[in-house]
Amino acid sequence: MTTGAKSALRIGPYPVDPAVVLAPMAGITNLAFRKLCREFGSPTSIYVCEMITARAVVERNEKTLDMMAFDADESPRSMQLYGVDPATLGEAVRIIVGEGKADHIDMNFGCPVPKVTKLGGGAALPYKRALFSQIVRAMVAAAEPAGVPVTVKFRIGIDDEHLTYLDAGRIAEAEGAQAVALHARTAAQRYSGQADWSAIARLKEAVATIPVLGNGDIFSAADAVRMMAETGCDGVVVGRGCLGRPWLFAELQAALRGEPLPEPPNLGKVGEVLYRHGALLSENFGEDKAMRDLRKHMAWYLMGFPVGADLRRAFATVSQLTELEDLVGQLDPTAPFPKDAEGPRGRQGSPGKVALPHGWLDDPQDPAVPHAADVMHSGG
Repeated sequence: MTTGAKSALRIGPYPVDPAVVLAPMAGITNLAFRKLCREFGSPTSIYVCEMITARAVVERNEKTLDMMAFDADESPRSMQLYGVDPATLGEAVRIIVGEGKADHIDMNFGCPVPKVTKLGGGAALPYKRALFSQIVRAMVAAAEPAGVPVTVKFRIGIDDEHLTYLDAGRIAEAEGAQAVALHARTAAQRYSGQADWSAIARLKEAVATIPVLGNGDIFSAADAVRMMAETGCDGVVVGRGCLGRPWLFAELQAALRGEPLPEPPNLGKVGEVLYRHGALLSENFGEDKAMRDLRKHMAWYLMGFPVGADLRRAFATVSQLTELEDLVGQLDPTAPFPKDAEGPRGRQGSPGKVALPHGWLDDPQDPAVPHAADVMHSGG
């Protein structure tokens, strides 16, 4: 594998070295999982918390305020917001920076979930160029006095007939965003098929003055190095590739710094990491909620390993930390990391027609705020 050079990426005042960002994932990138990834990776990479709904911030929703939690030594504290109304997003940013709750704010225009796009949110919104411009402008204006950089993440477009990414990149740049990130799929693709990395290269050509980050199909350190070499992007955003594999950040760090890659973990080491994940969740959420949260990670951690069906079922229904410790002790610690666990993981699904509000595609310059689109739960 050809290794990369040392990162020169900066987002606002923050050097990002190596140039790796943990993507926000609902129900995944809570404080515990981010800490685990940071323990393997570099403290100067960026690890984004779960998506936060701007309206919930403004309305002081208790669950949302609890989600806006960071480790004591986590820097920069990176938060992704969702919203559709420039006024609401601007006010949410003013609250966040005014109360010192985050050091970096990212904006989610990439969500392809039908319940979001059918209301004009997420990946549907960049089609409305004027509204998109107003949102970025409002967020930057609210964040700038505190020196907090705003970045924007989006997809290639709604579908192959309605591409928005080049306009979105140029608009975000013009309105003061400090970086843009492209998930190189359309909303219609959702998470299926292959990401079109050539779109990242075209965005890099179109956006000249701020960093462009690439996202999509980074399941190994080699993928990250290849994406940067092929597209010229300034850094990578990693989502599904680290599910059940937080040590991917150690591999990414080595590869992007031109250092030898660490050996992949055997099942004994994976068991230790799995227990550490459970312990961190318990510290933050209490043991009962922690174990329920951890269950969804089990199949990812144990993917491809020779673990019997009965033991897998026991992991998937674990309810106590002592029980988890006992189950980990039943794993074969010498089992090597399987080759078939190195590929895609997490949700993939099928492509489909994007649900949109009635008449959404009629006028891309219509600045009207979508009705009820920001009444979404944080992390969704």
